[in-house]
Amino acid sequence: MADQLIRATAANGGIRAVGVITTRLTEEARGRHNLSYVATAALGRTMSAGLLLASNMKRSGSRVNIRIKGNGLLGGILVDAGLDGTVRGYVDNPEVELPPSSKGKLDVGGAVGKEGYLYVVRDVGYGYPYASTVELVSGEIGEDVAHYLVTSEQTPSALVVGVFVGANGVTASGGILIQVLPKAARDEALVEVLESRVASLSGFTPLLQAGLNLTEIFEQLLGDMELEILPETQLVRFNCGCSGDRVLGALKMLGAEELQDMIEKDRGAEATCHFCSEVYQASSDELAQLILDLQAESSG
Repeated sequence: MADQLIRATAANGGIRAVGVITTRLTEEARGRHNLSYVATAALGRTMSAGLLLASNMKRSGSRVNIRIKGNGLLGGILVDAGLDGTVRGYVDNPEVELPPSSKGKLDVGGAVGKEGYLYVVRDVGYGYPYASTVELVSGEIGEDVAHYLVTSEQTPSALVVGVFVGANGVTASGGILIQVLPKAARDEALVEVLESRVASLSGFTPLLQAGLNLTEIFEQLLGDMELEILPETQLVRFNCGCSGDRVLGALKMLGAEELQDMIEKDRGAEATCHFCSEVYQASSDELAQLILDLQAESSG
């Protein structure tokens, strides 16, 4: 099943639902960053959450940054996701591995840590980005992002994200976001029904492993609530905007003296992108040209 995102409404427009499958892009991230099992699950959940949050933005070019900093061994997680369906991300300590949790699952909460903060930055493409910070609830990602939505956006929300990774890599990854919009939020019975149904789920990846697609998952949860699946299916993918030219631009900021030192000591420079682990090489000739550019700019 292709990595994709679909949107839906229910309860006569009072409920907004988004679902995403991120199996392939999570596997790509695992390979790029050489992630452990628990690091794969943590990053995959956060990338799914980022795509779900970005999906509700309106302006072309809008993006969401999620940064999670807990007190666990995993360190920090940083994800950048766009309304266009692209996402990238990394974890500080990709090699960390922990024993399974008491439930026999990957211990994401233990790796992230239950104490710390979740930072969300929404960039709508103009003006100042909107930033918000909340304390972590569990370190399990889904609960923490749902807590952010309720706390910062005052929107009753249920978010379920999951990743299944085994000896052969990632075989299921994705999530769903269900929100009760303001006009329906006063209907306490509706909110209780949704909470009950979401709580009854054993997770998201078991639904994918059972062969259900996103439409069928929505039918199972909301089929009796005037469910309307919107016609567009959006493809999502791991994508990083780094390039050799950007690396040279960053090296140029080091200044002529530092660049000359690199030429003399290292005969060039090497840079690795945090988001995608792509390695870029800059030759001595390229560094020398940067020095000439700096000199021309200073004399001009």
